[in-house]
Amino acid sequence: MQSIHITTLRKILSSPEPIDIRLWTRSGEIQSWHRCISLKYDFYKGTRRMKLLDSNEIRQLRDVCIFEVNGMEVYM
Repeated sequence: MQSIHITTLRKILSSPEPIDIRLWTRSGEIQSWHRCISLKYDFYKGTRRMKLLDSNEIRQLRDVCIFEVNGMEVYM
């Protein structure tokens, strides 16, 4: 499995291409989001709004909660 740094993750998230991510939630649950794109990043809050293309649902998360993107592990 390849690994990428979180700065590379932020560059991937800024592109308009859909990605697959795995992340931890606030409760510690692991979720997998397929075909999602980043809509907006709030630097001051440290949060990002993501749109899940299959369900048109909009969710909010922190970049540090993402531990895998497109099958590549993310480290800090």
